[in-house]
Amino acid sequence: MKMTEGISAFITPRAGEPPKEPVDDREDRAQELGAFLRNRRECLDPVRLGLPRYGRIRTPGLRREEVAQLADIGITWYTKLEQGRPIRVSSRVLQAVASALQCSDTETRYLFTLAGLASPASEVTGKICRMMPDAVQTILDHLHPLPAVLQSERFDITAFNHAFCCMIDRDLNQVAIQDRNCIYLTLTDDRVRAVLHDQEQIIAHMAARLRAQMAAHLGNPAWERTLERLLGCSAQFADLWNRNQVCATVDHIVRYKYAGLGTLEVLQTNWWSMPVAGDRLLVYVPADEHSRKLLDKKVALGLDCVS
Repeated sequence: MKMTEGISAFITPRAGEPPKEPVDDREDRAQELGAFLRNRRECLDPVRLGLPRYGRIRTPGLRREEVAQLADIGITWYTKLEQGRPIRVSSRVLQAVASALQCSDTETRYLFTLAGLASPASEVTGKICRMMPDAVQTILDHLHPLPAVLQSERFDITAFNHAFCCMIDRDLNQVAIQDRNCIYLTLTDDRVRAVLHDQEQIIAHMAARLRAQMAAHLGNPAWERTLERLLGCSAQFADLWNRNQVCATVDHIVRYKYAGLGTLEVLQTNWWSMPVAGDRLLVYVPADEHSRKLLDKKVALGLDCVS
């Protein structure tokens, strides 16, 4: 996916510098919107939607005219939308297209964000109040022995406790700050990869979540750099990214396996100090009594017990 050269709308000019004009990223959003619509169209089964096919079929999924018919819009207009042309679209029409393509709530919000429209779901307004770093670390430390980590929208790790390091079997204090990113570590760090179960599923989930969150940050240099680095370090991530999947942030089970100890199952829970946006606190709760005892033992043994 081609990203823009950057955007200054998120940057405060230094003293003495003239303010920079925001970069118009409508073309990038239109291209991303078109690619996502095409991917959704090609994934749908026409027979299941009551659109039987006859003869030789060359087009995967639905045809453009079938989407237009289901959404009750013109085929020419829909074609322009899927081709990524920067045309104006109303909330009503985009909702009709999302419904025709069987989009989930998360996928629909993603489309609305790309189109520059207010999401049909409640929109987060106002500035997010950030806690002081000392307060964050105090909370994390008091959650011990439950593993906990503070994570940005780009999956950057901004704070963590000792139990979290024990769970992933990696001392994050020994990891360069620029490398403290959950996706990057999952793709590149041998110690983290050695204990993480269901790697393909975990990476696919993170890629889909990152794509959903990036819709609101197209053209932002920091987001571009993160994406470029992830695409460059892993062909697996690049393949998953190009599938154009998006998903919501949900609590889910994560598994870790330790030589000589067994498999740990924890429920990853997600917490925000304000409405769902910005940094989130991830707390890992043992899924059962066996996992609780295993986690206690792993934390007591420390980082070197599975090396």
